[in-house]
Amino acid sequence: MDKGIAGRNVVVTGGTGALGAVVVDCLLQAGAICHVPAREARGANDARHERLHLVAGVDLVDEAAVDRFYDGIPQLWASVHLAGGFAMSGVTEATRADFMQQLEMNTLTAFLCCRAAVRGMRRAGHGGRIVNVAARPGLEPRRGAGMAAYTASKAAVAALTIALAEELKDEHILVNAIAPSTLDTPANRRAMPEADASRWLSPAAAAETILHLISSANTEVSGAVLPLYARA
Repeated sequence: MDKGIAGRNVVVTGGTGALGAVVVDCLLQAGAICHVPAREARGANDARHERLHLVAGVDLVDEAAVDRFYDGIPQLWASVHLAGGFAMSGVTEATRADFMQQLEMNTLTAFLCCRAAVRGMRRAGHGGRIVNVAARPGLEPRRGAGMAAYTASKAAVAALTIALAEELKDEHILVNAIAPSTLDTPANRRAMPEADASRWLSPAAAAETILHLISSANTEVSGAVLPLYARA
């Protein structure tokens, strides 16, 4: 099915991670031009596709670095924000630094990238698409026991998504998020070897949802935080 993103410029933060690599491959197959920021120089050595542009030295919690990265992308169509982090910690064991780290990795990176993406889309003048990644505990905080800092940071991503969708609704910039349950990744299988991974969400399913949300065929859906829970 034609998703209407062939030749369009799309940013994917976290594009070298387990989910990010699947999303990037999905977008490349659909004909998109993918721009992936990487904090370390080694991230810029992947030249597996002529439409994949990896940019080294981009710290997503650095406002100026994020702005420079987005300023270098012509005619930005979509921005997908997969960068983030996870930490388990009981409330009495977690420190201020732990809490702030979760906010920076998950909420601040999404905010700074949304901000820069909107500026780029306004310059391009053709609207655009933004997709953030929340998480199931962010929508169902009772599931966040033992990981309150992570839960709060992902709940903030969900709130950010809805607020921006309302702010940008007259500019044809659609803002949505996915809220996945446990993803079936090698890291999660190693961390939880006794779990039933058949009940986890496949990265391919998440990637297909993201592809639909950023497609030009999506002309109405904005402000949605879509639960992707598989059978978990």
